[in-house]
Amino acid sequence: MVNPFYLVNGVNLSAMSPPVKRRPTGHHHGDLRNALLQAALELIRERGPHGFTLAEASRRAGVSVAAPYKHFADRETLLAQLATEGYREQRNRFATAVGVSEDPVEQLAAFASAYVRFAAEEPALFDVTFHAGLDKSRFAELAAAGDEVASLLLPVSGRLAPGQDDAFDLLLRVAGAAHGLAVFLRQGMFGTTGGALTDAEEKAARTARDIAQRYNA
Repeated sequence: MVNPFYLVNGVNLSAMSPPVKRRPTGHHHGDLRNALLQAALELIRERGPHGFTLAEASRRAGVSVAAPYKHFADRETLLAQLATEGYREQRNRFATAVGVSEDPVEQLAAFASAYVRFAAEEPALFDVTFHAGLDKSRFAELAAAGDEVASLLLPVSGRLAPGQDDAFDLLLRVAGAAHGLAVFLRQGMFGTTGGALTDAEEKAARTARDIAQRYNA
């Protein structure tokens, strides 16, 4: 069965070690790999995952254009590393969210809310995770990170939906709704005031409850 998160975002991502420090400085201080990842995140925040070259990331990090090839075969390899960190960050947030309740309906509501908050608080990671268009056949090992997210959430939806297919369908519906609301929030459709994020989170949680309760009836 296809991981539902691959259907939502169209990419498979993998484990990355060590984790990325997401505070770009423009100076590598002897840590070339992290300097390049940080510089790329800064560029993604400004231009999106398709709006820069590896040479630009090198210049932003303050290193030669040849330096990245010590760590990354090409731009897509660098993006895959960042996207993996995006999945890992999501899993950590979602694990915290679903841990606040024993009720699977409320767990899915909390997941949807956390999904929206991730998009708002980590826009560069959100974009690289969901919009980089990475080829999972090239980065086959990257499936592990997406599987970790699904493995966390499918047991929750499985408590409401009979059978693996129905559990998959429920999780996909909740994740898809949350993703759409996250994109709307990023586009300013809920306004630009400080309450926009809270409003979007509440909408995501409410929508998730509506979807989940139909399976729980």
